[in-house]
Amino acid sequence: MRRLRPYAANTGSELRWREITPPTSGVPRLNLRELWDYRDLAFILAKRELQLTYRQTLLGVAWVVLQPLVGTIVFSVVFGQLAQLPSDGVPYAAFVLTGLTVWMFVSGAVSSAADSLVHDRDLVTKVYFPRLLAPLGAVLACTVELFITLMLLIPVLAITRVVPPLQVITVPLWMLAAVLLAVAVGLWLAASNVLYRDVQYLLGFLLQIWLFVSPVAFSSSLVPERWRWAYFLNPAAGVIDGMRWAVLDTPWPGRYLAISAAALLVILVGGVGWFNYAEQTFADAI
Repeated sequence: MRRLRPYAANTGSELRWREITPPTSGVPRLNLRELWDYRDLAFILAKRELQLTYRQTLLGVAWVVLQPLVGTIVFSVVFGQLAQLPSDGVPYAAFVLTGLTVWMFVSGAVSSAADSLVHDRDLVTKVYFPRLLAPLGAVLACTVELFITLMLLIPVLAITRVVPPLQVITVPLWMLAAVLLAVAVGLWLAASNVLYRDVQYLLGFLLQIWLFVSPVAFSSSLVPERWRWAYFLNPAAGVIDGMRWAVLDTPWPGRYLAISAAALLVILVGGVGWFNYAEQTFADAI
């Protein structure tokens, strides 16, 4: 059966229609060519997500800066001053803000991606398009916020008198790692949320646990050496420690970074596979 599906042309945000023959059977595959053809639609979804997020707010995108700033103050008082947690030899405010920058992006992107298909249920049920674009568009919107949040590091580093090291040029690589992590987890949750609505109730709880077991407020050096390999099975640990190494010149994660990278790859490949498998039932289940 032939259907019409929308695609984003190169003329702004206008949606046009193309006649296609969607797959009806067989093993689901990741069609990278199709995703590339629809790349403009991902940007349109991301732009709409940003507009909806800050619509009817007094401060608008200023919240992107205020949230990590307030978080840095609270964490600095509770964990830096009262608990006096070590911060790898750098001022705690710069230490925790770097971790919060990565964490707030990942948690926000995962939350948006998990809700993306359900939020766009009318689009999913009425027209054919690469469903993968829904969570990818959600992560893309949060990536814009990540760039803004990273700018907050500049005045904080200046106030705390931290001079970025030469490896600061690798920051884009760690940003890419954070994006891949958000996509990997987001694909698992987006597909699962369509099939099992329990996910939306568990998500906040799961993200809270993930925060506690990630080195946002504390240094990975506090984890005993014999258990550190298991700790870095959490990819967020590798991404956060890598970003701190790039910005603050904290200790290089070393071989543990390879463990986080391998774990991220497994989650990403598994997420794509699970999403493609579950995609065949989206229109009926949603």
